[in-house]
Amino acid sequence: MDLIVEKSNLNGRVLIPASKSHTIRAVVIATLADGVSTIVNPLVAADTLACVDVCRAFGAQIETNGDWIVRGVGGKLKAPDNVVDVGNSGTTLYIAMGMAALIDGQTTFTGDHQIQSRPAGPLIDALNHLGAQVRSTKDNGCPPLVVRGPLKGGVAILDGSKTSQYLTSLLMACPLADGDSEINVTNQIELPYVQMTLGWLAEQGIRLEREGFNNFTIGGRQRYTSFTKQTPGDWSSATFFLCAAAITGAELTIEGLDIKDTQGDKAALEMLRGMGADVQVLADGIRIKGGALKGAEFDLNATPDALPAMAVTACFAEGVTRLVNVAQARLKETDRIRVMCEELTKMGANIRELPDGLEITGSKLHAADVCGWSDHRVVMALAVAGLACEGQTKIDTAEAVSVTFPNFVELMRGIGARVEVS
Repeated sequence: MDLIVEKSNLNGRVLIPASKSHTIRAVVIATLADGVSTIVNPLVAADTLACVDVCRAFGAQIETNGDWIVRGVGGKLKAPDNVVDVGNSGTTLYIAMGMAALIDGQTTFTGDHQIQSRPAGPLIDALNHLGAQVRSTKDNGCPPLVVRGPLKGGVAILDGSKTSQYLTSLLMACPLADGDSEINVTNQIELPYVQMTLGWLAEQGIRLEREGFNNFTIGGRQRYTSFTKQTPGDWSSATFFLCAAAITGAELTIEGLDIKDTQGDKAALEMLRGMGADVQVLADGIRIKGGALKGAEFDLNATPDALPAMAVTACFAEGVTRLVNVAQARLKETDRIRVMCEELTKMGANIRELPDGLEITGSKLHAADVCGWSDHRVVMALAVAGLACEGQTKIDTAEAVSVTFPNFVELMRGIGARVEVS
């Protein structure tokens, strides 16, 4: 599927869909819990539905019509009958590895071609030190993976330099281990996502002690309990609309977001404000108005998902913008640093790769045929670029947006975007 995008005049209000990260955590905790949980306003997308399928394979009963109703297993997960396919969802893969380690039985995980290149070595090592038996079938630290429990507890060292999802997996699984666990973490990145997980655990009354983000001691043989909870809007998805307003000079009101939420990508507000956009936090939403933008330097270590959209925005800013300290962006669905450099160059950008990010000098972009690389955030970022370019920009592999944002095109059209699907 291709997206055809033309220069557009945007205006109006847009309601951002629910958070992928919160939805997946909600489904997992509801699965592990006793009783029936209700997830209000979940994100319905390929990644979250992949998580639902995995949790069903572990024995949960889940209804996905309207609000999601989850009948949990009370910590007594069953070994799946078949190989578990996580699709394109790295978050699901890593968290489900911890869940599978709780089972006195074997689980085999696979996924699409992108998932099969996602590294899991540090999480494999940590789970093995905590009593599980985990291996990569290709012996390369990537899926397919075979996991056998039960998780016993103990002491593990975790390298957190590639993703926060390894630590989230351990934090969610270890409370149900047979014994206490100590996790010593080095080089932890993406701290807001760890804080999100800790917030969920605190609401559940899970007992743990920690020293910053370096050492965690988690009591074993705990329980999760059922809940009813509203899912907040997704700041990562909102970033594309915020950046679209910034580069087109539009005035948009973004609804459905919680300014107090732990999601790291709310930092996009301050980034865009720092570049010259007019950003106001109001009672009924976030109002943003674009204008003359100027370059700046931003540390994206905590907000790697913002890199594609911020790279596009930087092309329309006067001077030099540096997006740095985000080497983990090379390990997402694609190497987003390389891919964004290649595709924006096709549109006329003055851009170069850094080892840990991008350096972009403002320049006039033009429409072009570009590749989305089957990466949802790359596709959406390039679509945003096309909104400010004369002519038609064509982006291939656009079906990838369904991974996290199935109604992206619909919402863009609702504010005046000239976007067609072919």
